[in-house]
Amino acid sequence: MFKIISSLLRQFVFWMLMFAIARGVFLLYHIKLLAANHIPFSEAMGVFWHGLRLDIVGASYVLIFPFFLLFIQSLYSPKWLNYINRFYTFLMLLLYSLITTAELGIYNEWKTKLTAKSLMYLDHPAEIYNSSQTGTFFLLIFIFLAQIALGYLLYQKYFYENLTWVKRSFVFSSLFLVLTPGFLLMGLRGGIQPIVIVQSNSYFSKHNILNLAATNSGYNIFHSIFENKKNMRKNPFAVYDEAKAKAVVENLYAVQKDTTEYILKTKRPNIVFLMLESWSADFIESLGGMPGLTPGIANMEKEGIMFTGFYPTGTRSEQGIASILSGFPATPLTSVTIQPSKYGGLESFVKELEKVGYSTSFYFGGELVYGNIKGYVYFNGFDRITEGYDFPGSVPRGKLGVQDADVLDRQLTEIGNDSRPFFSMLFTSSTHSPFDMHTKLQKLWDEKDQNLYLNSAIYADSCISEFFRKAKKEDWYSNTLFILTPDHSHVTYKNHNYYSPGYHHGFLLLYGDVLKDEFKGKRIGTISSQVDIPKTVLTQLEMDAAGKFHWSKNLFNPYTKHFATISFEEGLGMIRPQGFIFYDGSKKRMMNTNIPEGDRDSILLEEQSYLQVLFQEYLDL
Repeated sequence: MFKIISSLLRQFVFWMLMFAIARGVFLLYHIKLLAANHIPFSEAMGVFWHGLRLDIVGASYVLIFPFFLLFIQSLYSPKWLNYINRFYTFLMLLLYSLITTAELGIYNEWKTKLTAKSLMYLDHPAEIYNSSQTGTFFLLIFIFLAQIALGYLLYQKYFYENLTWVKRSFVFSSLFLVLTPGFLLMGLRGGIQPIVIVQSNSYFSKHNILNLAATNSGYNIFHSIFENKKNMRKNPFAVYDEAKAKAVVENLYAVQKDTTEYILKTKRPNIVFLMLESWSADFIESLGGMPGLTPGIANMEKEGIMFTGFYPTGTRSEQGIASILSGFPATPLTSVTIQPSKYGGLESFVKELEKVGYSTSFYFGGELVYGNIKGYVYFNGFDRITEGYDFPGSVPRGKLGVQDADVLDRQLTEIGNDSRPFFSMLFTSSTHSPFDMHTKLQKLWDEKDQNLYLNSAIYADSCISEFFRKAKKEDWYSNTLFILTPDHSHVTYKNHNYYSPGYHHGFLLLYGDVLKDEFKGKRIGTISSQVDIPKTVLTQLEMDAAGKFHWSKNLFNPYTKHFATISFEEGLGMIRPQGFIFYDGSKKRMMNTNIPEGDRDSILLEEQSYLQVLFQEYLDL
């Protein structure tokens, strides 16, 4: 019976070793690139440590079939079953070596790992050969064959366990069948933590090549295939001729005059961005919310600029952050942040600021791995990234991590030491379930979850108020633009229809002494969304980079058209001055609308075209 356990453990160690060998080959193959980017040897070696957890996941997937085979061998173990084990191992070695070798060939050109999209090019192997240098092509063939040969020889000599006519024990076989899946499941999840492991668990460096090297290649490609299996060949939201759809979208963004109102006293302010978890407009009295719930925000409105017709582009945190920092709208079916291979096609608000001398930082009290946000944040190249793990154990925590008050305090303490100007982004968490903030609860609503949600708003508002009370004492405060907006909205006590603007209504608040006096207290009703933030802010800084964010509008151009889109799982909502339409792009039908019939066809044309062009761009990233 020991041989059964030994065989499983040996195979696990073997695959962990093979993953490490492939990672080492990747680093050696690109050693000149590492040197050109002045990457320290010690940091490059970090890929082996940071890749371990995802390697465990990959090894656990590979061991699913051997587990069943070993269970059979614990009861019946003729010699021919050993051949099945060796053939399976060889097949997996061949497949993994093919994936990792292909990644060696594509990295210099695409700066990514192998993905579902790149698999489509295998339809034309002659083009792959013709587009590569002959020497490189044959070197890759050699590496491919060498990995298979080395791997199989190592397996045969050190890891293979010959199981022939093993002594049977029904008790052992039963325990093996019952207990082993639990350990495999733990491995598949990457541990016992609440959030299942994803690619971004391997991210640790500002150098994306190291993050990619640390990411398990097998896990990465099969995750990519899973996310794109429905639309690997065809845009599921295509309705019109491509040229017609693009023309409609271009008209949406066309302005009669490229101009702007300048609201800032300086062109290089510090920028502090607070992204508020699950905040709804129903928190804010001036937007029709519960009176007196968030007095801190209410006071800030009097001195800031409030956008009242503002909507997050999606329903999840990872969609919100990509909309804000890349100006890329949320899409149905999937999120761009969960696919690192697509990051290279995205713009970065953070990187544009760094080009003109901004230091940058990001703060979050929980785990950034959710929705692969960690990988996306590292892609944006923040100089400093602080999450829950970086806080001392003495700092009190809730189920989601360090609470807002302590995260805001840390940001306030550290950004004063940053070089000026600085951009610092903080993502709150207290207004996300389970709402276990350290505060006394008030009875605001009969339904328990809604009462907790409302109390979390009171707590978050108090934390924000305290943050600004302290910030006003800092020397950098007078030259700082503060931006507050939600990542997405949430179901509230008003019980809005999900397919309606009310459910998704948010806000955008610009605040600080850096605002010109004539704009303080102003309310702007332009229908707008998160994707409009990059172009709006960069235009205020008089940066040409504003034009890169083609899904973004300048909200201080009086000629900008009023519209916002909201993605849901199967479609898109569009809000226009005439009203709204929520459209299911999969079933090609309207879910809800209040637009008069005379305007309905034209708005639906805009919405369908927007969805078609957006999703095609997502596929092409």
